[in-house]
Amino acid sequence: MPTDASPLSPDFIATQKQRLLDLRAELRGDTQASQQEEDTLQEETMNEAESSGDGAQKNTLRDNDTALIAHNAVRIRDVERALQKIEDGTYGLSDRSGQPIPKARLEALPESLLTVEESGQD
Repeated sequence: MPTDASPLSPDFIATQKQRLLDLRAELRGDTQASQQEEDTLQEETMNEAESSGDGAQKNTLRDNDTALIAHNAVRIRDVERALQKIEDGTYGLSDRSGQPIPKARLEALPESLLTVEESGQD
């Protein structure tokens, strides 16, 4: 797959920075909502006797919330790193190899820190 090795324009980087800031706010909001739902489920569990069906459903919701919180934490970390790379002037370069990350990948996932090939090596 060919890479777009052209330097990223200041306008593109400014657009990406705003996208990253918006994404960070969205992820933090989702995480907070999931945490509140988790807290509510735990409180309900402590305050009422459960039938086996209710317990299974609450456990599933709790597992989903826990997974979403963990997933968002990783994405927030990547967003923070991408924002730092913008400040450092290295946005669009792989953290692993220093190779350019294709512009199309950055447009799809502005928090990308690796090329597609490198991300498949994890």
